[in-house]
Amino acid sequence: MSKAPFKYLDPKAMARLGKLSLVARGVVEGYMTGLHRSPYKGFSVEFAEHRMYVPGDPLKHIDWRSFARTERLHVKQFEDETNLRCYVLLDASASMAYRGEAPSGGLLKGAKAHLGKLDYACYLAASLAYLMIHQQDPVGLVVFDRQIRQYIAPRANPEHLRVLMDALEKVKAGEKTSMAGPFHELAETIKKRALIVIVSDLYDEETELLRALRHFRHRKHEVLLLHLLDPSEVEFPFSRLSEFRDLETGERVQVDPRFVRDEYLKQLEAYCGKFKKACAEAGADYCRINTAVPYDEALGRYLALRMRA
Repeated sequence: MSKAPFKYLDPKAMARLGKLSLVARGVVEGYMTGLHRSPYKGFSVEFAEHRMYVPGDPLKHIDWRSFARTERLHVKQFEDETNLRCYVLLDASASMAYRGEAPSGGLLKGAKAHLGKLDYACYLAASLAYLMIHQQDPVGLVVFDRQIRQYIAPRANPEHLRVLMDALEKVKAGEKTSMAGPFHELAETIKKRALIVIVSDLYDEETELLRALRHFRHRKHEVLLLHLLDPSEVEFPFSRLSEFRDLETGERVQVDPRFVRDEYLKQLEAYCGKFKKACAEAGADYCRINTAVPYDEALGRYLALRMRA
């Protein structure tokens, strides 16, 4: 009896994403020829610069046109292309378990059509893993809440995709969010420059989280922040006196949504705006995603924009 397909790997969605790729915007370090620029100079792909000839350099790399103009021997240096290591950092904290349920227990209008944040995040992680391995780039997975719960080192072989899919199917919402500790640890642990993709709802202490994101950039990693929000978090459609419970602390508060909606939406926009601005200043990417949008559509839209940029 054959094994059932992986839960988070939809062949139709992968077919729709198949023509897209995730290419590094900065230089990366790797060990295979691939899609991305390397900081190491060689004699292979794209011209980078000249340097003075030294005895022992291959004569075929001497720029004879430059010699004719300057009567000095210069060697052409080229910029090799290499593969990109990608780490998908998946937030599995308690708040990620949320899925558009009204306080009364009834489903919001249209709630059946969208995924909970954690399932949505797993689909995104699976799609990114598939794309990276398809373009022969190593990809790893880090599952965290207040600490690193699982770490799978990057690999690029097809069998590694099975390892990642098995791991994603076992992910469950855990404890309270505290990203700073795991992120600082990873920033020091990941030695070679890489693409860090963070999939999270960003419910955490703002100042410490932003400092941790800057730590990744300080270590020369490229950062992509995928900020997930449930449609009920974006629209706040509640209308009756309700009791809201914090999934991470258990704290409960009773409010009349009609009197707090405008202020809530204002603060939400301000919160998202701070991350968007901080990422722009640090040279990182920020992508806010409403989980009402199909994950392959949201990811495809971002990748298409990234490729055009």
